[in-house]
Amino acid sequence: MKTIELIVSPDGSSKVETKGFGGTQCQQASRFLEQALGKKQNEKLTSEYFKTQVSQTNQARQQ
Repeated sequence: MKTIELIVSPDGSSKVETKGFGGTQCQQASRFLEQALGKKQNEKLTSEYFKTQVSQTNQARQQ
């Protein structure tokens, strides 16, 4: 299941986490929240992001 979590800390900082997305789909799905929240401080990509990227590259090589 694909989900987007918005976590707001008591100090007012926020964090967007995506789950179930592969590759750049997570960035595309959460872009509207990131734009609404303002300037991005940092980005941490999960293993799901890289796993899909490697899989897509391997499929392209096989064709």
